[in-house]
Amino acid sequence: MVLKDRVALVTGGGTGIGLAIALAFLREGARVAIGSRNPAHLEAGSKAAREAGHEMLAIQTDVTEPISVRTAVEGVVSRYGRLDILVNNAGVSGRTPMTDPDDARWHAILNTNLTGAYLCSKQALRQMKDGEHGRIINLSSVLGRFGVPGYAAYCAAKHGIIGFTKALALEVAARGITVNAMCPTWVDTDMARQGITETAALLGISMEEFRRQAVKGIPIQRMVEASEVGDLAVYLASPQAAGITGQAVNICGGATAGAGG
Repeated sequence: MVLKDRVALVTGGGTGIGLAIALAFLREGARVAIGSRNPAHLEAGSKAAREAGHEMLAIQTDVTEPISVRTAVEGVVSRYGRLDILVNNAGVSGRTPMTDPDDARWHAILNTNLTGAYLCSKQALRQMKDGEHGRIINLSSVLGRFGVPGYAAYCAAKHGIIGFTKALALEVAARGITVNAMCPTWVDTDMARQGITETAALLGISMEEFRRQAVKGIPIQRMVEASEVGDLAVYLASPQAAGITGQAVNICGGATAGAGG
C-alpha cells in the first residue's frame, strides 16, 4: 500500500494504459479519479474498478479545454480534499503524412498529447502542496526517442513531452514535486491496434503479419503489458522514487537500446 491515502488524477484513465495505471494506484491504496472526454470510457473504467473491489471518481474532461481541465482538477480536490499525483496519459495518435491536405489531425494530436499535459499540469500544480511529495507522471513513448515516417505529429508530441518533463521538473524541484515521463513500446491497447491497422493497410499486409513484424522489433519478443506500465507508474509515484525527477524512463523491452535512447 505504498500510495495509501494519496490522491491521484489519471487523464485518459478509462481504458488502456490509463486504466491500468488507475487500477494499480487503487491497489496500492490511493484514491483515484479518472478523466476522459468519452462517457463510455468513463463508465468502462468505473466498472473495471468496481469489479476489482474499488470505487473511483469519473470526471468528463477535455484536456484541450482549459475550463474543462480546471473544473476536473477542482472536482478532485472538492471530493478528496487534495491532489498529490497527476498522470498525463490522455492521448490520440494517427498518421500525419506531409501529403495530407488536412491539418486537423496534426492539431488534434499536438493539442491532446502535449498541450493537454501542459494545461493539466498547470492546474494540478495550483493544488499540490509544497513539501508533500507531489508527483507528475507524463506519458511519452518510444516515439519520443526516435522517429517513424508518417507519424510526425505523434513523434513531435512525444518528443515534446520529454522536453516538457525535463523543464518542468527543474521548475518545481524546490517545491518537493517530481516530474517524470514513461516511454512505452507497443502495448496491446486500442491505440496500438489503431496503429497496427493503419500501418498494415499502408503496407498492403494483414494486421497479423504487421503485428508479427512489430514484435520482432522488440528484443524481448513481446509487447509490454499495460499492467507493467501501471507498476512503473506506482514506483514513480511512491516515496521510494523521491530522488528521481526530470527523467524519461523507457519501458520498451530493449527497443530503444540500439537507437541511442
